[in-house]
This record gives sequence, structure tokens and C-alpha cells, in this order.
Amino acid sequence: MNEAVVAFIALAGIFLLVVITLCLFGVRRMMLRRALGTVDASICSTNHRWAMGVCRYRESGLEWLRLFSLSPLPSKTMARSKISMLGRREPTEQELTRVPPGTVIVVLSYNGEEVLLAMKFDAYAGLSSWLEAGPHTGVGTWR
Repeated sequence: MNEAVVAFIALAGIFLLVVITLCLFGVRRMMLRRALGTVDASICSTNHRWAMGVCRYRESGLEWLRLFSLSPLPSKTMARSKISMLGRREPTEQELTRVPPGTVIVVLSYNGEEVLLAMKFDAYAGLSSWLEAGPHTGVGTWR
């Protein structure tokens, strides 16, 4: 085989790998969005960088999964009994370029640590209702 054929096969293989990876991202995204109890939400990390993702409600907690990842495991899991909603606010000027348009910043407290989520107002209302609907702490409850 000459060098041109080898180069063509290598480029075709790389192109095929890229196409397959993009298809896997699309299938994962579609599967996450089709599941009940999921909303689009960006999260602010400790170094003040925003990452796009999907929040998934579970009976015992809230899971956050990265949008640009192939892993089926959540990047952050928060137990429902340890989440407190501190409020919501509009994005600051600096945050407007980092979060999707039309979002509100939801301020949560989890284990004494502040967690910021950027989500649509409808998703915020759902999160607020989900947190309020949980059983109260007391004798015989799961909290």
C-alpha cells in the first residue's frame, strides 16, 4: 500500500470515531431528557466555572450529570434531606455570558456548602416544590 491509502484509511478511521462519539453524546442526551424528573441545569463549581448539565430527581436525592460526558454516573449527588433552598436571584453581568439566557440562579445549601444552579424559572418552581414535598424530619421519617 502506498502512503496516500494509509493516510486516507487513518483519516477515515478518525472521522468515523468522531461521528460515533457524537452519536453517543446525542443518544445519552436524548435518554436523559426522556426520563421523568430531569431538567436542564448548569452548576457553578468551586472555582466559579459554570458547567452545563442535567439535574435528575430521585426519591432520596438530586443528581447532577454533566452534559458533555459519556458517563452514566452523576457528577454530583445531593441527599434530599440535606438540601436547603436559600433563594433565587437573577444572574450577574459576569454570569450572563456563562449561563443560558432566561435562567435564574438558585442558591442551595448542601452540608453547609453553597451550591449554585442556573435553570429556567419553571424548573426552579419544580425544584422548590420537590424540596417542600419531602417528608419532615421527625420520629419515624427517613430524614
